[in-house]
Amino acid sequence: MIGLSTYAYFWQWSERNPEPLSLTDMLHDTASLGADVFQICDYPPLEAMDEGEFARIRATARDLGLILEVGTRGVAPDHLRRFLDIAAHLGATFVRSMITPQDLHSEAGVPAMLTDVLPEYAERGVELGLETYEQLSTRALVDIVESVDDPALGIVLDPANCVARLEHPSDVVEMTAPHVNNLHVKDFVFGRSEGWVGFTLTGCPLGEGLLDHDLVLDRVRPERRGINQVIEHWLPWAGDATETTRIERQWTRHNLDRLRSTNS
Repeated sequence: MIGLSTYAYFWQWSERNPEPLSLTDMLHDTASLGADVFQICDYPPLEAMDEGEFARIRATARDLGLILEVGTRGVAPDHLRRFLDIAAHLGATFVRSMITPQDLHSEAGVPAMLTDVLPEYAERGVELGLETYEQLSTRALVDIVESVDDPALGIVLDPANCVARLEHPSDVVEMTAPHVNNLHVKDFVFGRSEGWVGFTLTGCPLGEGLLDHDLVLDRVRPERRGINQVIEHWLPWAGDATETTRIERQWTRHNLDRLRSTNS
């Protein structure tokens, strides 16, 4: 299924927008665009919600026909248990997280922390996906997932994140493909910095940058394996809120159309 993330609304719910969208606004917009999934990812207000707020969000998603997923950072067992509870309150069956530098320096060790909590995820029918990103080599991430060897654990593939570690996106796709249980879809491009001193890596509309999306589809086979494809953006600030949010909405519509065409 194809969905959107809070990262697809990054500027629209930002404090830099004079009229920021609420989570309910984002759900309604996602449904109006015909998407099936909404991933509430790295969204700080989520942890402050009470049971009544969770119930309202869950009911709104249900009425709109949306599947909810949640996302956080860190693999400390107590933290993952907190997000397992949040997922249960929302009726979500997928949690995305990331291994942080603090996790890597924990005396318990990442595999042990995951092994401690994953039976509870499996018991409640929730999958955990660990995202590829530059703080940890993809090889190390794959090694951790393979050493834990639990069907409730997989990898959230986002090849763009690993460029900062000088990993080639195609290599990341090849290494992770067998373990992927969620896709973050965003294209990206390098541009020269002002004065031609250095480069910047930013997002762009899907199909206009360096992401080999055909390779992702060929290796991961998301439709056949039932893996959700969640659209995100790396959109730089465009000078003011009106123009930035206009571009953000434009990219979302473009990327949805592109994903639908490549998955048809």
